[in-house]
Amino acid sequence: MTRLLLASASPARRATLIAAGIEPLVAVSGVDEEATLAAARERFGDLEPADAVLVLAQAKAQDVAENLPDELADAGDLVVVGCDSMLEIDGQILGKPSDADDAVARWRAMRGRVGVLHTGHWLMDEREASADAPAPGRLGAGHGAVLGATSSTVVHFADLSDAEIAAYVATGEPLAVAGAFTIDGLGGPFVERIEGDHHGVVGISLPLLRSLLAEIDVTIPELWAR
Repeated sequence: MTRLLLASASPARRATLIAAGIEPLVAVSGVDEEATLAAARERFGDLEPADAVLVLAQAKAQDVAENLPDELADAGDLVVVGCDSMLEIDGQILGKPSDADDAVARWRAMRGRVGVLHTGHWLMDEREASADAPAPGRLGAGHGAVLGATSSTVVHFADLSDAEIAAYVATGEPLAVAGAFTIDGLGGPFVERIEGDHHGVVGISLPLLRSLLAEIDVTIPELWAR
């Protein structure tokens, strides 16, 4: 039986998968995000926001795949998915705010404006290869394949008052999420509309996940909890 292993501590990503009928295994990576991005910039130069989240998603998936916890080592056929999200406004990449003051400043800059929420997805097929399986390491090659893509959704923010911003930041929610907002929690009323995939804003795009899984001949119904 193929199981999806989510390389993320995000409760929103896990909840999204569960709502879609997929009960993922979870393992959290130990990736240093700033060091990973710095190394990527050293190698490739400046990164577009859509590329930066893909770099981090890849690093997280690889870290978990290479350092499986003991309790997951014998979990059977695993497909690992790593994700990372960032908000882009005017070409600037915004991850999680550093503290409450940073979150307040972010929202004062974001309110009434439009941003793009990028979520990188990286898939690693860790299923045991059969004798007639294709050679590993090629995109879409089945067992051993690695592939990724980014979901990008345009987000229109409401024009919040200073009091609303202060109250929202005081809940602590903005401090734990990329871009300092949620669409599926307390921040929902502050997002007027989106253009693109709702799930990508939450943290994992289900349509994109389905497309990536199809590349390795895995369907969503195969992952539904029985």
